[in-house]
Amino acid sequence: PTTGKPIAAVKLDDERSYERVITTSVDAFKKWRDVPAPQRGQIVRAIGEEFRTHKDALGELVSLEVGKIRQEGLGEVQETIDIADFAVGLSRQMYGLTMPSERPKHRMFEQWMPLGPVGVISAFNFPNAVWAWNAMLAVVCGNAVVWKPSPKTPLTALAVQALANRVMEELD
Repeated sequence: PTTGKPIAAVKLDDERSYERVITTSVDAFKKWRDVPAPQRGQIVRAIGEEFRTHKDALGELVSLEVGKIRQEGLGEVQETIDIADFAVGLSRQMYGLTMPSERPKHRMFEQWMPLGPVGVISAFNFPNAVWAWNAMLAVVCGNAVVWKPSPKTPLTALAVQALANRVMEELD
């Protein structure tokens, strides 16, 4: 017989906890932007490797939680691995142009600059890939990421965040 009590619950942020997250993300950004892009790329590489290691388990979780067939769940995790690989390459290719100017002793150039905390909102039907597409690129470009996953896929969100956190904790 069931007791009617849930076996687990996920608590949503309130206004105060949201403000705390934003403040923390700004502080993290101020440190992260100073890490050289190739080093940020190596961290993204490690995150991609963590997802490679846990691809089957995470793909199964995506399938179970979202209702996708197994191959679709695995494919979504592969998207994370692929964008991590792409972002690693980007970390060494953030070139800028130098352009001629009509003004004497004047130089014009473009340069990639981190923007600050980047918000990522993901829908239930792509609980892992949408986060990865945005987060891997934002992180390698020097930005912090605040993620608002779908409340319909909390288990995938918790697993994805745990894998990324594991890599980051090993750096400390």
